[in-house]
Amino acid sequence: MKKEIELISHLYRRAGFGESRGNLDKIARNNYEDIVEKLLNPGERESLPDDLIRRYHVDQSEMRLLNSATGNWIYRMVTTTSPLEEKITLFWHGLFATGFSKVFHGKTISAQIDMLRGAGLGNFRDILLGISKDPAMLFWLDNNDNHANAINENYGRELLELFSMSIGNYTEKDVKECSKAFTGWTVQNIDYMGLRALSASIWPYSNIAWQYEYKDEDHDNTVKEFLGEKGDFNGEDVIDIIVKNPATATFISTRLYQFFVSDTISDEGKSLIDLMVKAYFDSSFELKSVLRCLFNSSHFKSSKIRYAKVKSPIELIVGILKLADEFKFPNMNIIDASRSVGYMGQQIYNPPSVEGWHEGVEWLDSGNLLERVNFASRYLSGADKTCVQDVINKIDDKYTEITPKYLLEECLKQLGYINLDKLTKQNLVNSVSLKEFKNVEEIANTVSDTIRSVVSSREFQLA
Repeated sequence: MKKEIELISHLYRRAGFGESRGNLDKIARNNYEDIVEKLLNPGERESLPDDLIRRYHVDQSEMRLLNSATGNWIYRMVTTTSPLEEKITLFWHGLFATGFSKVFHGKTISAQIDMLRGAGLGNFRDILLGISKDPAMLFWLDNNDNHANAINENYGRELLELFSMSIGNYTEKDVKECSKAFTGWTVQNIDYMGLRALSASIWPYSNIAWQYEYKDEDHDNTVKEFLGEKGDFNGEDVIDIIVKNPATATFISTRLYQFFVSDTISDEGKSLIDLMVKAYFDSSFELKSVLRCLFNSSHFKSSKIRYAKVKSPIELIVGILKLADEFKFPNMNIIDASRSVGYMGQQIYNPPSVEGWHEGVEWLDSGNLLERVNFASRYLSGADKTCVQDVINKIDDKYTEITPKYLLEECLKQLGYINLDKLTKQNLVNSVSLKEFKNVEEIANTVSDTIRSVVSSREFQLA
């Protein structure tokens, strides 16, 4: 049972943001393959209702500002009953990186996130088509400046290089022909100079979210030659050619592997990627089939790849807030969470460039690590915190019977069935100070200190 629940805990750290002990105990009543299916097909989705959120945060109605948009997504990530849906949306946000620094309109980027949420576990063709029509992306990569008589190659180049195939699988001519195919794909309520939205707004301040528009008169209707095929291609035709290319299958399978499994690719990893490529083509480009192959593989289940990925700041913060049961109702700690993500180096809605964030061990410089540990301690340790009280309830009134090892194990279970290496565990056992407990306050302080030690451990920073 312990090995099974540790496997399920591992699955939820990777396919979601981790889960509390209580939720994992309930989930573990099902077999592993059924749990994977539930993640892939969650059915009715629930999260903290938007109308309730807006009673507390008027700014999240419009989401004009960066922290407002960020906070709204954090609320959803923390409270959703469909964690994989949010996790895959985060994956696409990193791959199709679109930044507030240029778009400068949270509502428009939020609309992109909503689109990715809806399409993210579906067909890769639909995902590429959705992002190609997305107003934030069109503006971010200057396709609103891509005209039949003045080709702009920014979007065409990044579509091939960063979004689908990677360098070495296309030519400069392919970039030019691809870019021609996307002429006329623009933003309806923005001027051609790309300076500001021009349409009237339903709000007395700022602008409504931008809208996609296709202008046939601005489209290059010449015959194009792209990746060995000829025709009067439009953007949809180019996407059809891209998704059936073997390089695309390898690219997307590799990126999914690096996001959900490991930053480095072992021989076992290469074999799994080959199986994912096969699943991609067998299902006609369906992401659910690719992820089903990944999560059910023996490689993903292996203990070798557990705690092999550094949690990104957003993964860490959302996981902590879930453990803390912080958002039963909206509260002002959402502002702390939104700001802390940026302090740790990953301001969602605002990746640093079209390449997204540099991940892995780069998340853990000395300043970021201190911020990460302090955030965890702030929400998980303290005599009045949910995690501490739940451990006390498990101990019940057996205060005089507990040992340091038992107390540590209860804290590890409470934090999502974390498994520490032997040396770390022994060091933490040695640090637990058990007195003759006379009251709940004394045991609460010891539990709090133990949890604070666990969240400072190497394993807590890893997924």
